[in-house]
Amino acid sequence: MPANKSKKTSLTEKEQALLTSYEAGEWQSDTETVEQLVKAARLSMRKTRRINIRLSESTLLKVKQRALEEGIPYQTLIGSILHKYVQGKLKSA
Repeated sequence: MPANKSKKTSLTEKEQALLTSYEAGEWQSDTETVEQLVKAARLSMRKTRRINIRLSESTLLKVKQRALEEGIPYQTLIGSILHKYVQGKLKSA
């Protein structure tokens, strides 16, 4: 088989329907979703900052235990909890 000829691929009926739809220009990008994903990507690229926080011994032990159960470092768990709280995804008791 010559190097410049590509193999013919066979598409399933569903794949062919999607390809035909795409080629007909029926697909539109969701600008709002794209903007949200770009924003999230930019935020995730930012560097973290170190802080100091004082916790009671018992609270720290409980956080460490919970982190162990989750299989993540306790600092990561604390950061995740704070992030969820400020995003409004975690409510105070």
